Amino acid sequence: MSQQADETTTVAITVDGKEIEARKGEMIIAAAERAGVYIPRFCWHPRMKPVGMCRMCLVEVKGPRGFALLPSCYVPVADGQEVITTSDKVKKAQDGVLEFLLINHPLDCPVCDRGGECPLQDQTIAFGPGESRFVEEKRHWAKPIPVNPLVALDRERCIQCARCTRFADEIAGDPFIDFIGRADATEVNIFPDQPFESNVSANIVQICPVGALTATPYRFKARPWDLEIVESTCTACAVGCRVAVQSSSDRIIRNLGVDSDPVNQGWLCDKGRFGYEAANADDRLTTPLVRRGEELVEATWSEALQAAADGLSQIRDTHGSQAVAVIGGARLPNEDAYAWAKLAKGVLGTDNVDCQLADGLPGEVVLGLPRATIDQVCSATAVILMAPDIKEELPVLYLRLRQAALDRGVPLIEIGPQATGLSRYATWSLLHRPGEAAVVVRALVDAVSGVAPSNEGGGPGGVSAADLAGAAELLGTGPVVVVVGRPSVAESTDATAEAIGALAGLSNVAFLTALRRGNVHGALDMGLAPGVLPGRVSLNAGRPWFTAAWGAVPEARGLDALGIMGAAAANRIQAMVLLGADPTSDFPDRTLARRALAGIGFTVVVDLFLTDAALHADVVLPVSSWGERPGTTTNLEGRVTRLGQKVTGAGTTRPDWMIAVELAARMGADLGFDTLDGIAAEIAVVAPSHLGLTTELLARSSARDGLVVPLPAGAELGAENGVEVPPMLTFAGAEPAPPLRALDAYSLRLVTSRALYDGGALVQHSPSLAPLTSGTRFRANPHDLSRLGIRPGDLVRVTSTRASLVLEAVSDMGVPRSSAVVDFNQPDEGAGDLIDATQPVTEVRVETATRSRSS
Repeated sequence: MSQQADETTTVAITVDGKEIEARKGEMIIAAAERAGVYIPRFCWHPRMKPVGMCRMCLVEVKGPRGFALLPSCYVPVADGQEVITTSDKVKKAQDGVLEFLLINHPLDCPVCDRGGECPLQDQTIAFGPGESRFVEEKRHWAKPIPVNPLVALDRERCIQCARCTRFADEIAGDPFIDFIGRADATEVNIFPDQPFESNVSANIVQICPVGALTATPYRFKARPWDLEIVESTCTACAVGCRVAVQSSSDRIIRNLGVDSDPVNQGWLCDKGRFGYEAANADDRLTTPLVRRGEELVEATWSEALQAAADGLSQIRDTHGSQAVAVIGGARLPNEDAYAWAKLAKGVLGTDNVDCQLADGLPGEVVLGLPRATIDQVCSATAVILMAPDIKEELPVLYLRLRQAALDRGVPLIEIGPQATGLSRYATWSLLHRPGEAAVVVRALVDAVSGVAPSNEGGGPGGVSAADLAGAAELLGTGPVVVVVGRPSVAESTDATAEAIGALAGLSNVAFLTALRRGNVHGALDMGLAPGVLPGRVSLNAGRPWFTAAWGAVPEARGLDALGIMGAAAANRIQAMVLLGADPTSDFPDRTLARRALAGIGFTVVVDLFLTDAALHADVVLPVSSWGERPGTTTNLEGRVTRLGQKVTGAGTTRPDWMIAVELAARMGADLGFDTLDGIAAEIAVVAPSHLGLTTELLARSSARDGLVVPLPAGAELGAENGVEVPPMLTFAGAEPAPPLRALDAYSLRLVTSRALYDGGALVQHSPSLAPLTSGTRFRANPHDLSRLGIRPGDLVRVTSTRASLVLEAVSDMGVPRSSAVVDFNQPDEGAGDLIDATQPVTEVRVETATRSRSS
């Protein structure tokens, strides 16, 4: 909490004559609420610093001169303190505060989005005077003012509680909304021609205690009494924020953040808040499609499933299991991912399975690292960031890390090929040349051991010896947590994996893997990766156990997504199943992806939309979306939480697990379950990392925030199949990355950067989010632009071995010299066209194309 209350030390206070136990350092208002005494408030928010502005929470507190009215949100508890919340004096103060607030507040509750769930409305009824002595004309201002494309402001409703401005400044670090004017002309507004640019902007709507701030996508859509609600988990990214999903007329209407203390603490990113629009899209797939000649035509489920089963069986029987591949699955719930892993590895017999699209980390690395929770990251002695831009890819994790750095003083050591949203909060930013992360990390680890780094060639990877030595001083003692991901998909995982291996040698170190896809960690846990089986065990170690449980497993390790694409392009992969994956947009090397899809003999696409890959498929199977199916999901901590079903699936869509079960049956196999609960029960006894994690256990109130696996009691459970439970993976390091060739004077190494709003299906099928994509630009260090004769704003031709693009040049000091940043997966052409995924690092040559008009 923002007050940093000491939960280990308590004091006794008396509230309304009843003695209660309070945490030392917390405010009276919080202590009273935990004891069941509600004190009205407007400006107070448990996740922000107290300001004592609205005075609605005035209570009587006994002091040396007797009882006095004090704001309970601003006065900390003290041992022996006496508080009265229901006296006549308190009641009169509450009446007065509400009477003043309503002087200018419009009485437009019937048309206000907050009507029916408005704290001002509720507290006026519960604590207000019932009538006003003020009859003057109220304010009339132009309305609404767009704070940004997602948030609208009705200024006359504002009660100046400063919740929105404090969130923007304290929590988000994007202070683009503030108070302007003085006296009775004071208002909340944005700066001229500068919208509230933040990936978490709509949180100010949820915390606004009146209807001053409203969400544009929800505005005038429903009333709270029209809505039905269920708690669920957001799967827009891998943080796993808890949400309240609300629907009306069997359509999702709104998502609200739920305060899950160990994860999101009530906050949501705007993508997670409004991404539900994709499920309501008019172009959702609702009926199976089967290719007849050159066209995809609608078919019954029976026809489509039989066509898929026949095609996969024929290629498996003719060319062998190694000719079949399954890509995707990171959007699936755990149970669905398990069903597909069992189908792929137990029935089709292929280990060519990968839930990632060559833009993450190897499965063995992710599954074998010692894990840290978000809370452990935020209380570590030091945090090493070797990840993509957390602010763009995992925004709520960014909020937690920013808070840890500012409020708790946790030092951040950033290691990456470009500056990120967290760079301004980092104690040390070790920005290195692309492909040289391992060189920098080895020098850092050596410096921790007392070996002085060298400054030869500008230092390891272009990082100075002084910076390395300074960062090393922070890593000597105490727990260290490494937040690790894929900083750039324009280079292979070799250097990153080698760097992770070096960092794993530090004492008292744990890792938080910052992979971006919603349930990628759950999909990996369920075995949707080559060389692994469900429960974080290797293929070899788990073979006896899973042969007994499943009947069969692949004989040899298969290919990852990059290997699958290469084999498909060479016609060695004849059949492919795409589970919510479109390689033409998500795979880093778009050229290779297109060649691979063209070389496939038979393709089955299981998806929500008719993607580019689906247009060339032989069978397309429509599936249920988020909010349309129950199950569980796993976040980047390994925390398993429940998904809530709120609406029915569109058309005749089916959940993914059901498709897997029926395909197996049509291929003459039985997966052994026919219900979601049946799958969960099998996971709880078969997957070593999930032993004992039953549906009943997750349904308990104590598991509302989810449970981190493996459970402490899981290791004590016996093996019911008579086979010794296989050991879970342990990451043992990686092979040294291949050396990089020296750059010539006209080449730059490419770095790819993802934005929250991209060309993916979730954003592009959400009308409120699709316009927020920024498009593709070319960013480079001012030194390199000057050296190449390029001015900011110029159009430049960027050429790699794959393609040549014309992009606008942007000068960026956050890009190291000899590097170039091009955005990935934007709706237009981008880094995917330039990247050669077969090379350790993609190099580009840059030249001026045409001067911009502005120049």
